[in-house]
Amino acid sequence: MKSRNSGIPASVALACLFSALCCAGAYISVPLPVGPVPIVLTNFFAVLGGLLLGPLFGAVSSATYLAIGALGFPVFSGGSGGLAHLAGPTGGYLAGYVLASVLAGIIARRRGPVASVLGSVIGFASILALGAICLKLLNGISWARALSVGILPFLVGDSIKTALAAAVAFKLGPFADSLTGRDHARG
Repeated sequence: MKSRNSGIPASVALACLFSALCCAGAYISVPLPVGPVPIVLTNFFAVLGGLLLGPLFGAVSSATYLAIGALGFPVFSGGSGGLAHLAGPTGGYLAGYVLASVLAGIIARRRGPVASVLGSVIGFASILALGAICLKLLNGISWARALSVGILPFLVGDSIKTALAAAVAFKLGPFADSLTGRDHARG
């Protein structure tokens, strides 16, 4: 399924698919037995998009998702949308999706279990870090409070998603490369 023009159309199609998965991920919520924060899959698809599509098209998929939500479509958590979400308490996390896609994509350029795990860990960590930083700066709360409300409640769910994203990326990475015509073995 290698395209004649270096896989650009396949990469664009996969970026659109991951944008759609991010949109759907906001509606998939699994409550955890510990803590009040349920597991949603939007950040999972943002990180996985970077792991599978690389930094450019992973970022395109996440940025497209954010643009859809900013336009008012109900694709953010709880079926909400609008530009205010990007400037509100969740804005740092949402912006973190693009950063996570880029970082995960850069790290996972070389396919393998270590790259998949490291890319996944760094991807999820960057979302939490940017989210907590924005909570601190935009709301004037202490760093301890930003950590306790902006990172700790998400650790269990994000740890599960980190492991799952790494496993899926390791297994599907070569298949995604065959669709796009990319050769990650060169780095």
